[in-house]
Amino acid sequence: MIAQFFVLSQRGDNIVFRDYRGEVSKGSAEIFFRKVKFWKEDEEEEAPPVFNVDGVNYIHVKIAGLFFVATTRVNVSPSLVLELLQRIARVTKDYLGVLNEDSLRKNFVLVYELLDEVIDFGYPQTTSTEVLKSYVFNEPIVIDSARVPPLGPASMFMQGTKKMPGTAITKSVIVTEPGGRKREEIFVDIIEKISVTFSSSGYILTSEIDGTIQMKSYLTGSPEIRLALNEDLSIGRNSSSVYDYRSSSGGAVILDDCNFHESVHLDSFDVDRTLSLIPPDGEFAAMNYRMTQEFKPPFRVNPLIEEAGQLKAEVIIKIHADFAPSVTANTITVQMPVPTYTARCFFLSFTSLLQHSPLCFLFSTYKVSFELESGAVGETADFKEGAKRLEWCLKKAGFSSMCFRFILFHGYFVLLFFKLFVRIFISLRKMLQIVGGSEHTLRAKLTFSQESHGNIAREAGPINMNFTIPMYNASKLQVRYLHIAKKSPSYNPYRWVRYVTQSNSYVARL
Repeated sequence: MIAQFFVLSQRGDNIVFRDYRGEVSKGSAEIFFRKVKFWKEDEEEEAPPVFNVDGVNYIHVKIAGLFFVATTRVNVSPSLVLELLQRIARVTKDYLGVLNEDSLRKNFVLVYELLDEVIDFGYPQTTSTEVLKSYVFNEPIVIDSARVPPLGPASMFMQGTKKMPGTAITKSVIVTEPGGRKREEIFVDIIEKISVTFSSSGYILTSEIDGTIQMKSYLTGSPEIRLALNEDLSIGRNSSSVYDYRSSSGGAVILDDCNFHESVHLDSFDVDRTLSLIPPDGEFAAMNYRMTQEFKPPFRVNPLIEEAGQLKAEVIIKIHADFAPSVTANTITVQMPVPTYTARCFFLSFTSLLQHSPLCFLFSTYKVSFELESGAVGETADFKEGAKRLEWCLKKAGFSSMCFRFILFHGYFVLLFFKLFVRIFISLRKMLQIVGGSEHTLRAKLTFSQESHGNIAREAGPINMNFTIPMYNASKLQVRYLHIAKKSPSYNPYRWVRYVTQSNSYVARL
């Protein structure tokens, strides 16, 4: 099957290395890292997950900034090895609590013990966290979660009055709380990755949602769980129109297809849309689903590029957050390829517009906008000359220092008109964040090294957008309740339900 397995850091340091068959040279890790770092084949910027060097097949995935790599000289199924690498990373995270370079180095004895049970002479044995508990006896060294950066959807906490503790999702499945007790809790994440393609006029050409209900259980005694979804949930689209907006307007949720984890019982699913299961240890996907019915996209993208004189062009990218004002998106990255003969780029301004703002009381005849110069806090833009691409990044801006400086220099007026200034500050804070209803615009000028011989719009674009929105899901799939069978009258474990929407392929054509 596989000859070697190793884990490399972003710097190329060898953290974990196991040679199972002795068929590949010991320097394979260095060969792999040099090939990945300086990849220049097929005009691709990044190395593909599978490639061959001198008769050795390198198969890898990148998770949490780490390279999980398998090598082999035989013709194996790439998808099988990729799935194995994903599961090894998942099992390692279940046992260590945190998956990063520091946790792997401090728990290398436990990691090697796991690898010896998961793979034997290059052949996979088991990747079940629950089964491995019978064979793995080393205790993990707990990493301080305060120093751990977010690792994706699992680290996004509820936005509201009741929040989960910061160490909740970074616990090992085999470590108990101080005093020998184990905190009883379960986490349910509804994670959706959306793919949308907009036409040059702003119409939706294609739209799709790939969703999963991810669960991680810290419950003892294997209690039965009942997870209830929307009562009007439908599977299959035989009775609905392709352009039906019911799912995006609060009506029925119609999924194209779905599949379930082997531990899920579907006895009452057709009746009341309830999933019954006894959750295994570790993290697992209770349900995967797909939806191609047209839905309301979270962002509207309006790009424009037009000539602005000889050897010059102007680019305007406008993004409208089309969701509720109570929702705030995390960092957004917008990328736009420009013509290959672009010499340089000058960013004119960033503009943030917040609809229904309290500032409208002061400026009733003007648009409420806040203009920032290039490089301002919260929004940055860069021209990647080598890749011939514009990159625009919007993120949550630090607002406390701005308020402090204003109060320091204008304290008398702040006290005199306190309520008015509070409303102004709240409005400006929202304008520096990516909240629902806000609109953000980038203006830039391009300088060309030669004249264009055709339509500039055809030589530039398309716009590609990457984002994450916590506590929002486009499909409107909801968890109605999460019931856990009680072992005693006082048994009341914690339940955490979160929603996360991420971009998979969010493209706008010029």
